[in-house]
Amino acid sequence: MHIHYKFNSTREEMLERGVWAVKYARSFVEDVEFFAEDSGRADLQYLAQLIEAVIKAGATVVNLPDTTGYLLPDQMYQRISYLFENVPNIHKATISMHNHNDLGLATANTIAGIRAGARQVEVTINGIGERAGNTSLEEVAMILQVHKDLGFETGIDAKRLYPLSTLVSGMMGMPVQANKAIVGANAFAHSSGIHQDGFLKHSLNYEIINPEDVGVPNSSIVLTSRSGRAALRHRLQMLGFNLEKPDLDRLYTRFLLMADERKQINDRDLMELVG
Repeated sequence: MHIHYKFNSTREEMLERGVWAVKYARSFVEDVEFFAEDSGRADLQYLAQLIEAVIKAGATVVNLPDTTGYLLPDQMYQRISYLFENVPNIHKATISMHNHNDLGLATANTIAGIRAGARQVEVTINGIGERAGNTSLEEVAMILQVHKDLGFETGIDAKRLYPLSTLVSGMMGMPVQANKAIVGANAFAHSSGIHQDGFLKHSLNYEIINPEDVGVPNSSIVLTSRSGRAALRHRLQMLGFNLEKPDLDRLYTRFLLMADERKQINDRDLMELVG
């Protein structure tokens, strides 16, 4: 599609231009990265031929962007695996991922590419990028840290992820959605009664990441109309109130009415309830 409609060219001519461009770049520098734009939708046999040619011409990194965020994770894995099996000189270059998030699959596709053999990934803080964005750095970093069985290390200081996310968000004027993985305001907030009760009994029931490990000060219990008695008791105890069960039950009924009206209950609201 790109060759025909964007360049008004042929596959043969584009292959020649790619080889020429790599050789030209190599005349100035030793580390040359070649991008096969929209390789996620490219014909695999032609893509393999192109990759072999540019590596032979001197490319040290070959980037395989899913420019439109089209692929499913299993398709990404199969495509990268195919290239490793059908490009004779592929091990002379580093294969890189550059995925877009048009279908919300950028991170999943990046991990699939890593598992299939890619050893460089192009990512952005908070997943910012063209259209629906690119692969999120913080998501990839923590997936590889949590799933140590995959056998990969990034060398990233995860404790700086949240502060960096906040810095980028503020400087770019791009708020982070509340339910964004790892760095969103709700990433370590618990508002459902069942979740709150389980979390208070043991945080590992509902958290696979310690918030402090990514630079978030602590988890939070958010009181809403979906909260249960366990969360209410916990917040009251933090304020110095230890109620017996009958008193807690009566207060809980009034708490639900207030939560329905105010949506989220803070400490000042609780003080009002207790009187």
